[in-house]
Amino acid sequence: MLDEEKRQRWIAFVQSIEPGISPQAVRLMGEWRRIGHALHQIGEASLADSGLTEAQYLVLMSLYIHEKIEGRAMLNPSEISKWRGTSRNTISSLIRGLEENGLIARHLDDHDRRKFNICLTESGRVTVSQYAHKQFRAVGGCFNRLSDAEQETLSDLLAKLNQNLEEARAHLEHPPAA
Repeated sequence: MLDEEKRQRWIAFVQSIEPGISPQAVRLMGEWRRIGHALHQIGEASLADSGLTEAQYLVLMSLYIHEKIEGRAMLNPSEISKWRGTSRNTISSLIRGLEENGLIARHLDDHDRRKFNICLTESGRVTVSQYAHKQFRAVGGCFNRLSDAEQETLSDLLAKLNQNLEEARAHLEHPPAA
């Protein structure tokens, strides 16, 4: 009963700030944050002996996926930023660290000499390949209690949520004229 009282007080508090918010949305927001944090911790733990942060690994994985699936060995930092949903400043910092560790290389863009592209070095390719199995197993195992149909439903729901988030982000970045 005490937990239910806390929950009701929490909902009342949030609704005192934003009266129109759904209690269910408040609950989902809290669960989403806990799940995101747990997934991040699991991802980091699976890379503990690699010397990489999860953010660094995900940049390497982005390059690896584009190389293997799309046949594109190079991406520019803006593409990586957009694909990862991370700011350009954050990507620039990650690129510097990965370059210093010899895992990626920078090359001037053939079409626009003011820009550069990033590619995996052989060492980067070996590193991402070495940890991909461990990373996928650790993170993928988080969903093994869901049936295939439940995973598909969750994927559809997350796609809808992502669309809402993109629209909200765009609205915050470019509010309509008053």
